[in-house]
Amino acid sequence: MIGNDWDEKLDIIWNSDGFKKFINIVNNEYKTKTIFPPKNYIFNALKLTPYSNTKVVIVGQDPYHGIGEAHGLSFSVQEGIKIPPSLKNIYKELYDDLNITAPNNGDLTKWAKEGVLLLNAVLTVEKDKPASHRNLGWERLTDYIIKVLNNKEEPVVFILWGNFAKEKAKLITNKKHLIIASPHPSPFSARYGFFGSKPFSKTNEFLKANNIKEIDWRL
Repeated sequence: MIGNDWDEKLDIIWNSDGFKKFINIVNNEYKTKTIFPPKNYIFNALKLTPYSNTKVVIVGQDPYHGIGEAHGLSFSVQEGIKIPPSLKNIYKELYDDLNITAPNNGDLTKWAKEGVLLLNAVLTVEKDKPASHRNLGWERLTDYIIKVLNNKEEPVVFILWGNFAKEKAKLITNKKHLIIASPHPSPFSARYGFFGSKPFSKTNEFLKANNIKEIDWRL
């Protein structure tokens, strides 16, 4: 399904009767409604960031629900789309933390290729209906992905922004890994602890301390 080592790691999921039934439900949603992201982008995060290359996980909630926005990466929008407010705040913290100037677009594909798994907990959404596919069944897969990464021998950084993402901390029990948790970067909460949290430099300090190549956060 993915075309890299995630297929082996998730083989038990792909071949389960439950997942096959679930995918039929998802396919029917695409046939009968306007669903984002485009179907070929649903697993974009896994395609761009193989298991073996995953150094960092940034957990999002569900895809953007506007036309042309979502492309399968948490917090990211396709080039040419207006940068969302939360991503603007992420860029502000990136500048304050590492003095990296924000690009003129919201495409985070380069981070994904650097080893940052930009994983939404829910991988699809109905147009103009945020969280419409929450509890549809995606969480079983994405929680399993986090559990698989929790079992990874190499240390991984899990960046959890906001209460929804912080709920995933209970799945991360391996002491080798680092959890960086803070309020969500949305305009409603960023000033309550997201700004000044320095997630990017903290991530690289941890990776360097574990003899892992640091992330180049420049976009």
